[in-house]
Amino acid sequence: MKVVAPSGAVLSPVEITSASVQRGDVIQVGGQQCRVADLFQLPGGAKRLVFDSGELLTIHTMTRLVALRLVRVRGGDPTHALATRHHRR
Repeated sequence: MKVVAPSGAVLSPVEITSASVQRGDVIQVGGQQCRVADLFQLPGGAKRLVFDSGELLTIHTMTRLVALRLVRVRGGDPTHALATRHHRR
């Protein structure tokens, strides 16, 4: 599912790990959507996520979660982000 924001941005679901999580990712935890406000590297490749609410979550190297990530679209046209790309031959 992709959600188009009025600013020409798209919210897209992505699989995240401790290596790919970013500030601003929205993760659903216990039925509540939480936005990552900050993150800290821990030993062994783990990361501690700090949510806007102040709650903490530690994800380890083998953890896989689905998050919504805001993807900005060039030129403000969200249809480009949703369109299938065709390559010339």
